[in-house]
Amino acid sequence: MKKTNILLSSLILATGLVIGLTVNTPAHSDTSNGVMKIAVIDVPQVVAQSAQVQALKKDEQAKKAELEKWLKTVKADVDKQQTKEGKEKLIKKYDAEFAKKANANKEAYVKRLSEIDASISSTIVEQAKIKGYDLVLAKSTVLYGGDDITKEISKVVK
Repeated sequence: MKKTNILLSSLILATGLVIGLTVNTPAHSDTSNGVMKIAVIDVPQVVAQSAQVQALKKDEQAKKAELEKWLKTVKADVDKQQTKEGKEKLIKKYDAEFAKKANANKEAYVKRLSEIDASISSTIVEQAKIKGYDLVLAKSTVLYGGDDITKEISKVVK
């Protein structure tokens, strides 16, 4: 009986300490009521509405059209060749050029996409801090709760 009382007292004390530590952690900025302010955001929607992403898509379409035009020129140039060896030599040359162009386009796309991602992420963090949120979660991972800040963030993201 005495062991049970000691164990129960220890458990109550430990629980009290854990609750006290949890409420006073830096993650809980609203110390007046001990409640975290949580927001949710539909990241794909914000990204899709971003002017930066729209510009990137437009740029990619232009690069694709430019590459298609170049390929037509290449085909015409290869078709002009009279000999099989001449055609093979040109095809080899143009294959190497195509690989360079495609790689350069891909690297530029990845770089710009990374910059856009960083920009959108920093905007979300800035706005969350301004609005006093302690935590922002992707809307797709939350079943219930949190203030939806998607529209607000979409207006700010450029």
